[in-house]
Amino acid sequence: MSTSQARRGNTRQRIQDVALELFSEHGYDKTSLREIAEKLDVTKAALYYHFKTKEDIVVSLFHDLGKPCDELIVWAEGQPRTLETKKEVLSRYSEALRSAEPLFRFMQENQAAVRDLSIGETFKQRMLTLFGLLREPDTELADQVRCITALFSMHAGMFAMQNLEGDPEDKRKAILEVATELVTAANPPHRRPARPDSAQTDSP
Repeated sequence: MSTSQARRGNTRQRIQDVALELFSEHGYDKTSLREIAEKLDVTKAALYYHFKTKEDIVVSLFHDLGKPCDELIVWAEGQPRTLETKKEVLSRYSEALRSAEPLFRFMQENQAAVRDLSIGETFKQRMLTLFGLLREPDTELADQVRCITALFSMHAGMFAMQNLEGDPEDKRKAILEVATELVTAANPPHRRPARPDSAQTDSP
């Protein structure tokens, strides 16, 4: 059974999917809980059983679809700060974005609303954490720009590439390739990150 089929079989997830569809089509502010209930062909009472407000729906979506990103951060924080680790972070983040694409589309199309929702600050902190995993603390400003650009190119690429012809998987790989090139350029081989478990000893 595919992920989408599994989601359709779950009432809570059906509510999330329909709400996200309507938020993207009509805008978060212009969509009401009544309209979501009508689209689902359920009563408002049935909808309230799962979610009391529109923000509750968005927060639950951010938690569910963003879980792979949070798991990636936990994994990366336990790895050595090498270029290979950073490349793997980008690769895994690319996969995480694939499943969270509807959520990112909502955030892209409802930026003003997102800033006012609690997920706005959470998303900002998540991006800062990923940025910190890609750059070195003492890196030059231009290399910091390369690392943050790598992340945002992966976000923007999901939408900009929709208007280009080609296989979706090929386009995802092309976006990942560019992001990897940026992070590689920001982490030249002569710059060796200190091992976190190495002890500093003074000469006698």
